[in-house]
Amino acid sequence: MRPNQPAPIIGLVAVAALSGNPLQAETDPIQPTRGAMLSNSCAACHGTDGNSPGEIPSIGGKSARFIETALQEYRSGKRTGTVMGRHASGYSYEEIRLIAEFFTHGN
Repeated sequence: MRPNQPAPIIGLVAVAALSGNPLQAETDPIQPTRGAMLSNSCAACHGTDGNSPGEIPSIGGKSARFIETALQEYRSGKRTGTVMGRHASGYSYEEIRLIAEFFTHGN
């Protein structure tokens, strides 16, 4: 090999970069969806899957439209509640949509 011929080395580097680390998939934790992460604050009262263990209304399985509308109404002050207005006001409209989709589909 001549010193001015880096092609074989570049080829090996490219192959290594494209093949990835075969052990990486085994060590990477499962990444939750953004909707799942955002919904964590709902879990204490509404249950992790939206099915409340107590007197708080269950939201699991409700339509995304129902949940999204309710959160937007709490956010705007149109609907009142003890803590829901404060929770909802901390989310953007996109985040509210993701939370609603999470509790509807559980993903």
